Amino acid sequence: MPRRGLVAGPDLEYFQRRYFTPAEVAQHNRPEDLWVSYLGRVYDLTPLAQEYKGNLLLKPIVEVAGQDISHWFDPKTRDIRKHIDPLTGCLRYCTPRGRFVHVPPQLPCSDWANDFGKPWWQRSYYEVGRLSAKSRSIRIINTLTSQEHTLEVGVLESIWEILHRYLPYNAHAASYTWKYEGKNLNMDFTLEENGIRDEEEEFDYLNMDSTLHTPAILLYFNDDLTEL
Repeated sequence: MPRRGLVAGPDLEYFQRRYFTPAEVAQHNRPEDLWVSYLGRVYDLTPLAQEYKGNLLLKPIVEVAGQDISHWFDPKTRDIRKHIDPLTGCLRYCTPRGRFVHVPPQLPCSDWANDFGKPWWQRSYYEVGRLSAKSRSIRIINTLTSQEHTLEVGVLESIWEILHRYLPYNAHAASYTWKYEGKNLNMDFTLEENGIRDEEEEFDYLNMDSTLHTPAILLYFNDDLTEL
């Protein structure tokens, strides 16, 4: 494990998060910042939008910016869903919103360029991470400054990934010992693996508002300022 000063852990300057919540994906909803999710993965299609800027075939994609479009795809083949075209009787891509980038035209067309290689939905180049199937809230309290922040995190995220989310509020977050109920957290484990249970279902069963109780992680300063 690399070390920064007295603190062990990954190099946060190059740290890559694995999970993104639907709310985070929804923030990227413009042609100049265009994300979508499908089949459990998150994709940044901004380069595609820039490449086809002004092209009418980009319109159906821009309309779903920031959304989950899993319903466009066959989960078995991970390809766009297909149907029998009533006009030609051929098997074609199903595009209710209209034909979009890299989908061939309904009929043969001499001006359609098909030299793009793989279509965008089959390129791993655009993938930025996984979509969190479930998220939860966690409070993070800095015992040095008494500042408190509540974050929405994916249930499968490690504490390191949660720390990475917290960096905008405290650039020296890695210089703190992270504890829950007096015990040091294993930074490679998830909240649940660290004994911080997600009790939302129990609150729902009791017909209680789960937001009334959000678990808190306490941060204790180590006197080792960590610069990114």
